[in-house]
Amino acid sequence: MPTDVNLGSLRSTHATSVVFGAGAGIGVLGGMIGLGGAEFRLPLLIGLFGFAALSAVILNKAMSLVVVLVALPARLGAVPAAEIAARWPVAVNLLAGSLLGAWAGATWAVRMRSSTLYKVLAALMVLMAAALVVTHSTALDTLDLPLWAQVPAGVVAGFGIGVVAAIMGVAGGELLIPTIVLLFGEDIKTAGSLSLLVSLPTMLVAFARYSRDGSFAVLGANLRFTAIMTAGSIVGAVLGGLLLGVFPDLILIPLLAVVLLVSAVKLARHDGGRRDASARL
Repeated sequence: MPTDVNLGSLRSTHATSVVFGAGAGIGVLGGMIGLGGAEFRLPLLIGLFGFAALSAVILNKAMSLVVVLVALPARLGAVPAAEIAARWPVAVNLLAGSLLGAWAGATWAVRMRSSTLYKVLAALMVLMAAALVVTHSTALDTLDLPLWAQVPAGVVAGFGIGVVAAIMGVAGGELLIPTIVLLFGEDIKTAGSLSLLVSLPTMLVAFARYSRDGSFAVLGANLRFTAIMTAGSIVGAVLGGLLLGVFPDLILIPLLAVVLLVSAVKLARHDGGRRDASARL
């Protein structure tokens, strides 16, 4: 297990307003594109607040879980629950892979050397940037696979998404939504709701795996920090949702992709030598 967590070092003096404001900013970014924004939160936890990679992933996972729990009722209000329930085979198909992927991803994350984890996170940031651009700039059409091919494809895709979501501490909607559209032919709106139903149990499995490791102590040591940033993220997501469509995707999506790519470069250059700055308020 990597010695990635040192709860006694470098206690942060970040003000409550800074933590809340950072969470709100991330929430606005995510809300404007219909996502939770966890992929933007992760580099902020590392770069601004000084958490080591694994600690940042665990905190990001906890915040993402709360944001999804809050978003789910609102999303089900937009898409009738009966309509989502009728598509339960899609969720089950993806969950068959994503639950295993989440456990495997969390296991790999806690066993990686800190320097390796930074590089893996950087590579996944690039993947998220690519998924963001493709999803929002390309008309996605179903692949029209036969059932015998669709089911195993869903399991494999779910496994990969579960791994990525666990390692980054995100819900995985950036990857789930286009996967649901491509493999199962659902529209974007329905795919967004289905992605939340898949994300929630997938995150719970990753969370359960992380809870078995000593590095999980970072969450207990930073509960107030986590609560304040989560509150900011929720408020920001609501505001971002209200701004949905105000900024044209032609400008917003490339800008957000650049943010992810810059974050990826910084993470790739991180030497992994810095200990966890326990950001207690």
